[in-house]
Amino acid sequence: MLCDICHKNPATVHLTEIINDKVVEMHVCQACAQNKAQEINQQLSISDFLGGLLDIGEKKTKEQALRCPSCGLSYADFKKKGRLGCSTCYTTFKHFLTPLLKKIHSATRHAGKTPASIERVAPVRQVGVEQLKRALEEAIKTEEYEEAAKLRDKIKELEKKQNKKTSNK
Repeated sequence: MLCDICHKNPATVHLTEIINDKVVEMHVCQACAQNKAQEINQQLSISDFLGGLLDIGEKKTKEQALRCPSCGLSYADFKKKGRLGCSTCYTTFKHFLTPLLKKIHSATRHAGKTPASIERVAPVRQVGVEQLKRALEEAIKTEEYEEAAKLRDKIKELEKKQNKKTSNK
């Protein structure tokens, strides 16, 4: 497949843009992808984006003047840079980061992923099911019912796999 922009080089990068509620897929070569990235960076910087998300519905409070005890980063600095200074920043600014992470990722806990090839070979561990059950309880407590349903289905799937493996032995 040739690049959609220059029509000369093979397309190695596949971009999906949403413009006016329409999905536009582009298949571009490396050189055109770099040009497109520069174009996007000029239009939008990640720190501006995060700063905008942070300002939504947020009131200016004394807590925003918090500073990380380890690196000295203030919440205002985080909003400007869009990056935290150290691992202690996560606990220092937890009150502000939790809603932000929920907006961006639809969750506040990292669930992780397992490559499909490993999932077929590796045994399902009981620890994984227990973690999912704790996450399910948390989702129910916070009334995130859609997330709870997904977790419930994943637990059933893992338990079914685990039962098949133990019955085949």
